[in-house]
Amino acid sequence: MEGVYPLCNFLQKGTLRIFGDWKVTGAENVPPTGPLVIVANHMSNMDPSLLAVSISRRIRFLAKDGLFKLRVAEWFLRSYGAFPVNREGVDVSAYRWTLDQIKSGGVIVLFPEGTRNHGRLIQAKSGVANLVMRTKAPILPVGITGTERLGSIFRVLNPTGRIRVNIGEPFSLPDNEGKPGKDVMESMMTMVMHKITDLLPEEYHGVYTRASD
Repeated sequence: MEGVYPLCNFLQKGTLRIFGDWKVTGAENVPPTGPLVIVANHMSNMDPSLLAVSISRRIRFLAKDGLFKLRVAEWFLRSYGAFPVNREGVDVSAYRWTLDQIKSGGVIVLFPEGTRNHGRLIQAKSGVANLVMRTKAPILPVGITGTERLGSIFRVLNPTGRIRVNIGEPFSLPDNEGKPGKDVMESMMTMVMHKITDLLPEEYHGVYTRASD
């Protein structure tokens, strides 16, 4: 049901404006059309819905398969734009779904860390670089602050505090001939994560803190 997405976004904007101090910067950096991969730091279950109301385009995202066990939850999540992923190994169906969304000109949100952090960036997974290199889609980095105190999904109803969404400029990964090795993939992911750290205060940088920080 396509109506679920705009309805939820309408309600989410309302709660953010009533209870929180929510501000978005860099909204003009979002390409109006074409395939797009959004990469962001991840601290709360609320992050996907926060990005949905902060980004001007319809987004879709992966969510851990455990959230889809109840039929009602599965219906809601899929209607909102989520697809289940098994984080314990390589999930081929989730990978193919993501590729299909990008190739059809859609917008996918990926959290490179693969799970929530506690206010400081943790080591990213290589899957994001692999996906983007396969599709050659532009990447839009986003830095989120303030949601580390909003752990529970139910906090979407009461998102208090100072919440900031800082949207950077789109960029592309360098072209590579043939299948990239482990070193190349790690270098690509470091580049992606540094684009995110550039949009975050120093105290959020975690393992991606640079000597100049």
